[in-house]
Amino acid sequence: MRSLLARTGIIAVAVAALGLLVAATGIIPIKASSGHLPPVRWFLDFAKGRSISTHAMTVRVPPLDDPALVLRGAGHYESGCRPCHGAPGSEASEVAGRMLPGPTLLPPGLREWEAAELFYIVKHGLKLTGMPAWPSQQRDDEVWAMVAFLRILSGLGERRYGELARGDRAGGEGPSEMEDLSGASREALSGCVRCHAMDGLGSPTGAFPKIGGQRIEYLEASLAAYADGSRHSGTMGPLSAGLERATTRELARYFAGRSFPTHSSDRSMESSSATGDPARGEVLARLGKPSRRIPSCIDCHGPGTAPRNARYPILAGQYESYLLLQLRLFKQGRRGGSTYAPIMQHVVSNLEERDMRDVAAWYASLSWRGD
Repeated sequence: MRSLLARTGIIAVAVAALGLLVAATGIIPIKASSGHLPPVRWFLDFAKGRSISTHAMTVRVPPLDDPALVLRGAGHYESGCRPCHGAPGSEASEVAGRMLPGPTLLPPGLREWEAAELFYIVKHGLKLTGMPAWPSQQRDDEVWAMVAFLRILSGLGERRYGELARGDRAGGEGPSEMEDLSGASREALSGCVRCHAMDGLGSPTGAFPKIGGQRIEYLEASLAAYADGSRHSGTMGPLSAGLERATTRELARYFAGRSFPTHSSDRSMESSSATGDPARGEVLARLGKPSRRIPSCIDCHGPGTAPRNARYPILAGQYESYLLLQLRLFKQGRRGGSTYAPIMQHVVSNLEERDMRDVAAWYASLSWRGD
């Protein structure tokens, strides 16, 4: 037995030395202009599939049939994924076709993966393939939004894809205020309105927050926080990081100047589980709960006429699902934000799930910008 082990060890060392010698000569081609040999391609695909399946075994899949979740994933797919993976009515770019290994053409390539496996791929990326990890590892909710969209992608036609991913449903000309924007700001604005619409009121599904009519100071601070990574988002982070400061200022000014409705918010299409109690939420928002070290919400966020920090967001009329998500992210330590974020992290640490639902329900029941 010892003799066999010794011979096996010698052979292993010899093979390793031979492999190192071959690699040192530089004769192994790594060019992307030619494919792998069939045995190599099979081995790499086999190893990739087994690795993804194994690591996805512990992933718990949440409900993915929320239209708002699908819509959030669609917007990022258009800007971040379509150039390499294609879309209904749009082939992948020629540059992507020259990659080795080449990116899988979607939607046909989606059939082989389960939801948990797609989550693992989207969140962590794939080494040596050009497939990046999700830009913010703290935002699993964004990753699941992408998975939700990928699950329906194979059934979309070109028109429906355009509605979901590019906001073709909005259409129309922009307001006259666009004439005051620089060329760079107009170009950046096209990316903003895909999700937030020209009036900044987002989608009735509650997929994206209302930003029209927010204070310019809050909008500018939020974009800056996204850009430097202190506010976590794999979607907003890359978009904000490429903006010049002057462009950020112009975009904030544009959306801060949008008009807003004075009637109660239309929540008929919002797909969140609206289980909050607005009446209880109002009491908590107005009075807080000193015994549990929960301060009043309205002192910082309104509504009311009392002077408040311009960098605090207006919450009245905001979508319930968005408010609830932000509170949950704060509680989980996954949101981040401007220099004022630690205040909310401390406050939310004392809130229970019911508290968050009730406060979100009350604010959503108010008129947008009811301050």
